[in-house]
Amino acid sequence: MGLLRSFGPHSPATVRRRLNSWSTLTQWCGLQGAFASGGRRRSELVALRLEDLAEEDPVPANPSDPQSPPLPCLSLHLGRTKTTAADHGAKAYLIGYPVTALRQWLAEAGIESGAIFRRIDQWGNIDRRALNAQSVNLILKSRCQKAGLDPAQFSAHGLRSGYLTEAANRGIPLQEAMQQSQHRSVIQAAAYYNNSERRLSRAARLVAEPDG
Repeated sequence: MGLLRSFGPHSPATVRRRLNSWSTLTQWCGLQGAFASGGRRRSELVALRLEDLAEEDPVPANPSDPQSPPLPCLSLHLGRTKTTAADHGAKAYLIGYPVTALRQWLAEAGIESGAIFRRIDQWGNIDRRALNAQSVNLILKSRCQKAGLDPAQFSAHGLRSGYLTEAANRGIPLQEAMQQSQHRSVIQAAAYYNNSERRLSRAARLVAEPDG
């Protein structure tokens, strides 16, 4: 629309702010966010194999109420990642609807071993080979375009950073969110929290209240 001062995609900070706005809007609409796997890296997604999934005991829908309805749970063994070695034992968890959706994909695709997320050709045939990391980004942009959004404003990395922003909005402690996202740098992870937390901080409210 000619409103930008420069050409090209928005900066990561702008994308994070817009993801934050969408997060707030979906909460107003009574919908849930979609950051269940902790904002995985593209390389971690395409490297996942069926053998990396492990069934876990169901967990209560409300962690503070053990009697709440149980939800299915899976653990994802991530193997070697950008910040961990193969023998580090890094893992993330899927709980609830994402588990159901993943099981449905595995059943419909007939995947009994090997890569979980695979190439699909133009005729709908599912390959045995895994997706590559760039394909994850292209699929995301394609879905954004179908939803009427500008694909240049979104990226797979934006969703990874958006996970931490969403966690901050929901009041989840930074350390707990980092256990799921596998961020190793507190400084980097905290940067995604800062914008959300500063709006609610007492430091920004030092102006005295008007006299009654």
